[in-house]
Amino acid sequence: MKFRNALVAATILALPIAAHAQPISGLYVGAGAGVNIMQDEPIKTEHTNRDTGRNLETNLGAAGVASVGWGFGNGFRAEMEFDYRYNGYNKVTGNGPSNHVGGSEQKFGPMVNVLYDFNNVSPSFVPYVGLGAGYQWADESLRIGPVGHEADTEGSFAYQAILGAALPISSVPGLSLTAEYRFMGLAGDRTYDNLGIKLGDNFNHSILIGVRYAFGAPVPAPIAPAPAAVPASPVSRSYLVFFDWDKADLTARARQIVAEAASNSTKVQYTRLEVNGYTDTSGTPQYNQGLSIRRAQSVAAELVRDGVPKSAISIQGFGETHLLVPTGPGVREPQNRRVEIIIK
Repeated sequence: MKFRNALVAATILALPIAAHAQPISGLYVGAGAGVNIMQDEPIKTEHTNRDTGRNLETNLGAAGVASVGWGFGNGFRAEMEFDYRYNGYNKVTGNGPSNHVGGSEQKFGPMVNVLYDFNNVSPSFVPYVGLGAGYQWADESLRIGPVGHEADTEGSFAYQAILGAALPISSVPGLSLTAEYRFMGLAGDRTYDNLGIKLGDNFNHSILIGVRYAFGAPVPAPIAPAPAAVPASPVSRSYLVFFDWDKADLTARARQIVAEAASNSTKVQYTRLEVNGYTDTSGTPQYNQGLSIRRAQSVAAELVRDGVPKSAISIQGFGETHLLVPTGPGVREPQNRRVEIIIK
């Protein structure tokens, strides 16, 4: 009980923390499978509701979930899932002799979950937490001693806490591998008339590996091939605007440089302003492509605020290509986190 309460409290406290990354926006589906560890289930007297001091002990079991959900574009998600858990019975423990038992318990039913993705923790993976509530049916097939199997099913309200992480697959936009820990409990006791027993707390710890696919995920722009050698067009001037790691917002110094570029563009006859975004090599190529575009968009918006016509600006993102300072993969190089403004 103490472990369950601490886990639920930690999940509630973690939900409001802000995130900054590429959140899921729109419809997604997911599925996962793994193992289920079920805590000993207390046996109570059927009519007096007293604890007998005896418990049903289960073996390591299996668990699976399938879900459909919606991302709100700000880190929050809501989803509907259907889950299934199975554990075989091992023995009766507690007061009195230890009896080996046969049979199993199967749980299944719908749950509604609210989750939050921490998109700014890492460009490579996205941790998340969640809470859920729903209804579960617990199907008991039980044999104690030489008596034959008896079966009965009872339903109960259920709740769960979720702690997981998603690993985006860069080659398939919208597809992620997921790893999760889930705690699920059934509320109240369940009376099985066919078995002549009442069962108490039903607590489950599940570890799941799965996949998730978000529909409509942005497809990264193709990397432009190296241009053939042609005579360079006349360039009046170029300006470099630098960014903090994993950021697309402008610093005070960056705004000064953009303002200078906007002012000087009025002093020359130009055909267009090219705004090209770049990143360093930390993070995945897919993430860096999107980050370079967001940086270019921030600079272009500032140019418009400084008086440059929007129609005169062209925006491109080159991700981690065309490094200003050559580095290997996974290197945070400040000189490569930049946007170049070219007045032509």
